[in-house]
Amino acid sequence: MHKNLERWLLSTILLSEVVIILGAYTRLTDAGLGCPDWPGCYGRLIAPSSSKAWTEMIHRYIAGTLGILIVLLSIKAWLLRKDSKLWMLITLVVGLVIFQALLGMWTVTLKLYPVVVMGHLLGGFAILSLLWLSYLLLRLKQMPNINISKSVKFLAYVALFVLCLQIALGGWTSANYAALVCADFPTCQGRWWPPMDWRAAFDLQAVGIFDSPGIPLENTPRVTIQMFHRIGALICSIILGTLAIILIRSKQNALPRLGVALLCFLALQLTLGITNVIAHLPLAISLLHNAIAACLLILILTILFTLNVKTKHIA
Repeated sequence: MHKNLERWLLSTILLSEVVIILGAYTRLTDAGLGCPDWPGCYGRLIAPSSSKAWTEMIHRYIAGTLGILIVLLSIKAWLLRKDSKLWMLITLVVGLVIFQALLGMWTVTLKLYPVVVMGHLLGGFAILSLLWLSYLLLRLKQMPNINISKSVKFLAYVALFVLCLQIALGGWTSANYAALVCADFPTCQGRWWPPMDWRAAFDLQAVGIFDSPGIPLENTPRVTIQMFHRIGALICSIILGTLAIILIRSKQNALPRLGVALLCFLALQLTLGITNVIAHLPLAISLLHNAIAACLLILILTILFTLNVKTKHIA
């Protein structure tokens, strides 16, 4: 029964990753409003002959399939009965899927209002994270016994926090079309520290784009968002890189392998981010940038879970 549930979990995890990438593809191809209504498209469940409409509806079809799989998964978890924590965790995912569907509707009805677009992105990452934690919980007995200091575990929690903030910043950058406002690197519009407007850039109530409620962002606030995303990337790289090196040097069961994987994914993500700027946001690179962000999140969660399983703290 557990093996069958593992396969279901892995299938939903893979599909949730696909949904995240499709969501990014929909944004990057400006197909977010390919269907001006919800849940149908121009009043129909089958999209009309428009590439943007089909892009949006394929995203909805696959996201809907994911939601159905997660509901079935929660039923399977409930049938195990003794795994109450697992069932509660997957039930939480079901609730999150319902809220994610509402965010999808508001994304369309509010015409890509940035805070909703960012929330929709974060909802996808949250669903992926909870599904992965469910999978780790299912494999709890197979996890290694780790002896680690409290300071290392604290650093791992900090790494998770800054990574989540950076993913949110990435979503805010995309939602406000600030990815291409700086076409050079490491400078921005030829300056190391261009004029910025922090208040306008991160005013969640007033900020909007041209076809949505709110005030359209001008150049300076969008530059601010891009620069803040770059600063966040630097801070994130330092913290995650430090954690990776500590894990590589620890020589504790699976930790060195996790450290190497973290360092490799981090280096790849930085390369993709810089390439996005220099090459003016190529579609394939941008999609991969989103996918690697999801992989980094999964990896940090795995590290934290490993550090917390049957842990014996040392000074």
